[in-house]
Amino acid sequence: MSQKLQAGVEMPRFALPAVAGGEIQVGGSGRWQLVVVYRGKHCPKCKAYLGQLEALKADFAKVDTEIVTLSCDPREKAEATAEEWQVTLPLGYDLSIAQARDLGLYVSEPRSAQETDRPFAEPGLFVVNPEGKAQIIDISNAPFARPDLAQIAGAIGFIQDKGYPIRGTG
Repeated sequence: MSQKLQAGVEMPRFALPAVAGGEIQVGGSGRWQLVVVYRGKHCPKCKAYLGQLEALKADFAKVDTEIVTLSCDPREKAEATAEEWQVTLPLGYDLSIAQARDLGLYVSEPRSAQETDRPFAEPGLFVVNPEGKAQIIDISNAPFARPDLAQIAGAIGFIQDKGYPIRGTG
Protein backbone atom coordinates (compact mmCIF):
# COMPACT_ATOMS: atom_id res chain seq x y z
CA MET A 1 0.00 0.00 0.00
CA SER A 2 1.27 3.46 -0.91
CA GLN A 3 1.63 6.30 1.55
CA LYS A 4 -0.04 9.30 -0.04
CA LEU A 5 2.27 12.17 -0.88
CA GLN A 6 1.30 15.21 1.16
CA ALA A 7 0.76 18.67 -0.32
CA GLY A 8 3.56 21.07 0.54
CA VAL A 9 6.25 18.46 1.04
CA GLU A 10 9.29 18.16 -1.16
CA MET A 11 8.51 16.18 -4.27
CA PRO A 12 10.49 12.93 -4.48
CA ARG A 13 13.46 13.53 -6.76
CA PHE A 14 14.52 10.96 -9.28
CA ALA A 15 15.51 10.59 -12.91
CA LEU A 16 14.06 8.29 -15.55
CA PRO A 17 15.30 7.51 -19.03
CA ALA A 18 13.49 9.48 -21.75
CA VAL A 19 12.25 8.20 -25.10
CA ALA A 20 14.01 11.09 -26.86
CA GLY A 21 17.27 10.21 -25.09
CA GLY A 22 18.83 11.48 -21.92
CA GLU A 23 16.91 11.61 -18.68
CA ILE A 24 13.82 13.22 -17.28
CA GLN A 25 14.37 14.82 -13.89
CA VAL A 26 11.39 14.74 -11.57
CA GLY A 27 11.23 17.34 -8.80
CA GLY A 28 13.67 20.03 -7.79
CA SER A 29 14.10 21.62 -11.22
CA GLY A 30 13.97 25.19 -9.86
CA ARG A 31 10.95 25.97 -12.00
CA TRP A 32 7.32 24.95 -12.26
CA GLN A 33 6.89 21.36 -13.39
CA LEU A 34 3.81 19.37 -14.39
CA VAL A 35 4.36 15.65 -13.83
CA VAL A 36 1.74 13.40 -15.44
CA VAL A 37 1.88 9.68 -14.73
CA TYR A 38 -0.04 7.63 -17.27
CA ARG A 39 -0.92 3.94 -17.03
CA GLY A 40 0.92 2.83 -20.16
CA LYS A 41 0.52 2.02 -23.82
CA HIS A 42 -2.30 -0.42 -23.06
CA CYS A 43 -4.62 2.39 -21.91
CA PRO A 44 -6.84 4.14 -24.50
CA LYS A 45 -7.89 6.75 -21.90
CA CYS A 46 -4.19 7.63 -21.48
CA LYS A 47 -3.86 8.11 -25.22
CA ALA A 48 -6.69 10.64 -25.20
CA TYR A 49 -5.32 12.40 -22.09
CA LEU A 50 -1.80 12.72 -23.47
CA GLY A 51 -3.35 13.99 -26.71
CA GLN A 52 -5.10 16.74 -24.74
CA LEU A 53 -1.85 17.57 -22.95
CA GLU A 54 -0.02 17.70 -26.28
CA ALA A 55 -2.61 20.22 -27.53
CA LEU A 56 -2.11 22.38 -24.41
CA LYS A 57 1.69 22.59 -24.49
CA ALA A 58 1.58 26.29 -25.39
CA ASP A 59 -0.70 27.02 -22.41
CA PHE A 60 1.80 25.46 -20.03
CA ALA A 61 4.66 27.27 -21.77
CA LYS A 62 2.85 30.59 -21.09
CA VAL A 63 3.07 29.86 -17.36
CA ASP A 64 6.69 28.68 -17.69
CA THR A 65 5.87 25.12 -16.69
CA GLU A 66 7.92 22.14 -17.81
CA ILE A 67 5.81 19.10 -18.74
CA VAL A 68 7.01 15.56 -18.11
CA THR A 69 5.09 12.32 -18.52
CA LEU A 70 6.00 9.01 -16.92
CA SER A 71 4.93 5.39 -17.02
CA CYS A 72 6.04 1.98 -15.82
CA ASP A 73 6.29 0.82 -19.44
CA PRO A 74 9.66 -0.43 -20.65
CA ARG A 75 11.56 1.44 -23.37
CA GLU A 76 10.04 -0.48 -26.29
CA LYS A 77 6.45 0.28 -25.24
CA ALA A 78 7.26 3.91 -24.47
CA GLU A 79 8.87 4.34 -27.89
CA ALA A 80 5.82 2.77 -29.53
CA THR A 81 3.59 5.09 -27.48
CA ALA A 82 5.45 8.17 -28.74
CA GLU A 83 5.27 7.00 -32.34
CA GLU A 84 1.74 5.57 -32.48
CA TRP A 85 0.12 8.26 -30.34
CA GLN A 86 2.16 11.05 -32.00
CA VAL A 87 3.36 12.34 -28.64
CA THR A 88 6.23 14.82 -28.64
CA LEU A 89 6.05 15.49 -24.89
CA PRO A 90 8.97 14.24 -22.80
CA LEU A 91 8.12 10.59 -22.10
CA GLY A 92 9.91 8.92 -19.21
CA TYR A 93 9.80 5.17 -18.91
CA ASP A 94 10.71 2.41 -16.45
CA LEU A 95 9.03 4.10 -13.49
CA SER A 96 9.53 1.48 -10.79
CA ILE A 97 6.75 0.33 -8.50
CA ALA A 98 8.80 1.68 -5.57
CA GLN A 99 8.97 5.12 -7.25
CA ALA A 100 5.23 4.98 -7.97
CA ARG A 101 4.59 4.22 -4.31
CA ASP A 102 6.90 7.11 -3.28
CA LEU A 103 4.58 9.35 -5.29
CA GLY A 104 1.58 7.86 -3.48
CA LEU A 105 0.17 6.31 -6.63
CA TYR A 106 -2.14 3.35 -6.75
CA VAL A 107 -0.63 0.28 -8.40
CA SER A 108 -2.62 -2.31 -10.36
CA GLU A 109 -1.94 -5.79 -11.62
CA PRO A 110 -2.79 -6.48 -15.26
CA ARG A 111 -6.20 -8.03 -15.90
CA SER A 112 -4.73 -10.21 -18.63
CA ALA A 113 -1.61 -10.65 -20.75
CA GLN A 114 -3.43 -8.75 -23.50
CA GLU A 115 -3.61 -5.67 -21.28
CA THR A 116 0.05 -5.61 -20.23
CA ASP A 117 2.67 -7.92 -18.78
CA ARG A 118 3.56 -6.16 -15.51
CA PRO A 119 2.11 -4.17 -12.62
CA PHE A 120 1.61 -0.49 -13.45
CA ALA A 121 0.88 2.82 -11.77
CA GLU A 122 -2.59 4.30 -12.04
CA PRO A 123 -2.88 7.96 -13.13
CA GLY A 124 -1.40 10.81 -11.18
CA LEU A 125 -0.84 14.50 -11.78
CA PHE A 126 1.55 16.65 -9.76
CA VAL A 127 2.32 20.34 -10.01
CA VAL A 128 5.71 21.01 -8.48
CA ASN A 129 6.64 24.59 -7.60
CA PRO A 130 10.12 26.09 -8.11
CA GLU A 131 11.03 25.23 -4.49
CA GLY A 132 10.50 21.56 -5.36
CA LYS A 133 7.34 21.21 -3.29
CA ALA A 134 4.16 19.44 -4.32
CA GLN A 135 1.77 22.34 -4.99
CA ILE A 136 -1.10 20.31 -6.52
CA ILE A 137 -1.63 16.55 -6.22
CA ASP A 138 -4.28 14.53 -8.01
CA ILE A 139 -4.18 10.75 -7.99
CA SER A 140 -6.70 8.20 -9.20
CA ASN A 141 -7.21 4.49 -8.75
CA ALA A 142 -8.69 4.10 -12.23
CA PRO A 143 -8.26 5.56 -15.73
CA PHE A 144 -11.61 7.37 -15.68
CA ALA A 145 -10.97 10.24 -13.23
CA ARG A 146 -8.39 12.86 -14.23
CA PRO A 147 -8.13 16.62 -13.79
CA ASP A 148 -8.99 19.02 -16.60
CA LEU A 149 -5.63 20.00 -18.08
CA ALA A 150 -6.72 23.44 -19.31
CA GLN A 151 -7.95 24.21 -15.81
CA ILE A 152 -4.59 23.09 -14.37
CA ALA A 153 -2.69 25.42 -16.74
CA GLY A 154 -4.95 28.28 -15.66
CA ALA A 155 -4.53 27.36 -12.00
CA ILE A 156 -0.74 27.51 -12.28
CA GLY A 157 -1.01 31.01 -13.73
CA PHE A 158 -3.38 32.04 -10.93
CA ILE A 159 -1.06 30.62 -8.26
CA GLN A 160 1.88 32.47 -9.78
CA ASP A 161 0.02 35.80 -10.18
CA LYS A 162 -1.66 35.81 -6.76
CA GLY A 163 0.98 34.05 -4.68
CA TYR A 164 -1.72 31.50 -3.84
CA PRO A 165 -0.53 29.17 -1.07
CA ILE A 166 -0.29 25.39 -1.11
CA ARG A 167 -3.63 24.11 0.16
CA GLY A 168 -4.51 20.92 2.05
CA THR A 169 -1.43 20.81 4.23
CA GLY A 170 -3.27 20.38 7.51
